[in-house]
Amino acid sequence: MMAKQFKININFREKLEAVVSQFRYLDSKDPSSWPVWPRWLVFFGLAAACVTALWFVWLTDIEAELTQAQATELKLRDEYKIKLAKAVNLEALKKQREQVQQYVTQLEKQLPSKAEMDALLSDINQAGLGRSLQFELFRPGQVVINDYYAELPIALKITGRYHDMGAFASDIANLSRIVTLNNLVVTSVKEGALTLDATAKTFRYLDSAEVDAQRKATTKPAKKS
Repeated sequence: MMAKQFKININFREKLEAVVSQFRYLDSKDPSSWPVWPRWLVFFGLAAACVTALWFVWLTDIEAELTQAQATELKLRDEYKIKLAKAVNLEALKKQREQVQQYVTQLEKQLPSKAEMDALLSDINQAGLGRSLQFELFRPGQVVINDYYAELPIALKITGRYHDMGAFASDIANLSRIVTLNNLVVTSVKEGALTLDATAKTFRYLDSAEVDAQRKATTKPAKKS
């Protein structure tokens, strides 16, 4: 039995020596002349290197896609939270929208129509005359058209007593229509009398035809292809 084991060991050593001998005196300039074992070893080494390189390249692409997917997930979660909050408060938002619409309607009622502008100008003039003020200038300016309303500036120059001017400003604020006093300049002209230079601005809403015209004017023409 010992002889048999010794014979097996000798055969193994001979095979190992035969394999090792194939790696001796290899011609690096002519790999095709190499024995079988060196050629197979080089083949498997190159194959392993290619697989490893491709594996790392694939992992790099997967990592970039994963990072992008994670960012998209966070964005979608935030959008979901916002939409969920809106859905939960939908009834409250509808009521708030109705309140805003009612408030806008009330404000629109305070704006005169195009036909009522002359009457409003007369009210402003009467407010000054009712306080014993003397109008040295009452000149409506150029109408400024905005998206849904028009603005009319009126240059004013009024002479009178201090308390009468204060009462006039209060009367303007209490008009049923919206009128504002801007760029106020008060100067003394004589004992007990002052001159007020100001710009009164009143507003009116646009009718449907004016709104359509304004939209067409502000809409940019389509570019020709």
